[in-house]
Amino acid sequence: MPLSASAAALAAGVFAQSEALAFGKTPEQVKAEGTPDWLIPHRVFEGSRPSNTLVADRLTPEMLGKLVALYEHYVFTQGSIWNINSFDQWGVELGKVLAQRILPELESQSEPTLGHDSSTNNLIRRYRRLKAT
Repeated sequence: MPLSASAAALAAGVFAQSEALAFGKTPEQVKAEGTPDWLIPHRVFEGSRPSNTLVADRLTPEMLGKLVALYEHYVFTQGSIWNINSFDQWGVELGKVLAQRILPELESQSEPTLGHDSSTNNLIRRYRRLKAT
């Protein structure tokens, strides 16, 4: 199935970010483009920044599982480097307790009175609106 022009534009943006992270832009390159001297420091990008760009033929349940596993490995490795327990069980337990308060508000037939912070309240309202459509 051929991709649309908008899909190609999105892919070009993703691939360009990978290239920018890898190679950046030197002050000499920016100056050669005719950029005013005062703006050069703002247009320079260091490069040599590691990144991964993943491309799959299709998003299948198997591929989604692989992406989740890759992300979990990334989080674990980053946490190990920073000496952070990325899979802190106490934090997970807190999430479970809070979820027990939120679940009835998501499932309620009538509009519940919400007593969370504004962000959580808005997430619940949005979910309920989407569920109603």
